[in-house]
Amino acid sequence: MSAGQRKKPPMDSASLLLIIYHSQSGNTERLAHAVEEGARRVAGVRTRLVQASVASEQELKESRAVAFCSPEYFGYMAGALKDFFDRTYENVREHVSGKSYALVICAGNDGSGALTSIERIITGLRMKRVQEPIVCRGDVSAAMLEKCRELGQILAAGIELGIY
Repeated sequence: MSAGQRKKPPMDSASLLLIIYHSQSGNTERLAHAVEEGARRVAGVRTRLVQASVASEQELKESRAVAFCSPEYFGYMAGALKDFFDRTYENVREHVSGKSYALVICAGNDGSGALTSIERIITGLRMKRVQEPIVCRGDVSAAMLEKCRELGQILAAGIELGIY
């Protein structure tokens, strides 16, 4: 193997991209599904799309990277995502330090409140942001869905190459 080549990790639970989302109107769910679609373009990486209300600490521990997708409600993240963090924070903190993540926010406003509140918690978990957050303001457009597909593909490619 030459110096520029990486040995690909075997596909196992460590080849998992976890996508955690909450959606009431269906808009954030569409964005989360687009992340999943993009990730599926990369062979050898498993994806798991799961609602925040039922996501588990075990799934978070087993994943290689995570995409958190949340609407902005009242200038804050979705309550279901906050509940996920409340339920798992202490038990996963030691296991997710350095784990790669990206954010997708669906906002009727500017999205900054949801973004700030999520990043404050993730900073405590010491996770590593690997892409700039995607903030969808207003209607979900075809261009925004494609940005989410690209994000999913980038996250999966990083897993497949052993970068994340």
